[in-house]
Amino acid sequence: MRAGRWLRQLAVLALLFLLMLVIAEFRAPSERLTSDGTEVQVIDGDSLRIGTRTVRLQGIDAVEYQQLCRMPDGIEWRCGIEARNALAALVGRGGLVCEAHATDNFGRAVSTCSANGVEDVGAALVEQGWAVSGDGEREGSYVSQQRAAQQAKRGLWRGSFERPAQWRRKPSLRSTRPEAGLST
Repeated sequence: MRAGRWLRQLAVLALLFLLMLVIAEFRAPSERLTSDGTEVQVIDGDSLRIGTRTVRLQGIDAVEYQQLCRMPDGIEWRCGIEARNALAALVGRGGLVCEAHATDNFGRAVSTCSANGVEDVGAALVEQGWAVSGDGEREGSYVSQQRAAQQAKRGLWRGSFERPAQWRRKPSLRSTRPEAGLST
């Protein structure tokens, strides 16, 4: 009786191991995107295109390209364009490398990217004040960089702005992404 039980347990373990192998085989490998000789287009403050692949920076949410912010004196300014320009400046340093961790529901490679002199492009954008930590639903891992930007009133924090996720929910204000973005 014990031998039969032991054999069943062994069979279950073998099946679990086989299932794990099958899952590992079908799981998409990590995608590494580099700009080595490939044109990079910056779409907005948290999205870019390397060749034909669109990349969304993981862990941040930047104001949309068409989004406006307000200075303390009430004057509106085109913060979405400035956020895109900030990403373009970081990418323009060269040596862009993006590690894709997932693919979002728009087919974009959700990635962590680095560039020459910049270990984490997303962290740098949050620290400069051009993006918020998180995805609009969750806080994210760049909270200390966001706090520093807020205290120093850098980027978006020098005035007031609507969180990008809230802004996108308004049907009448939805962003229309620029046709071509900035190329570097």
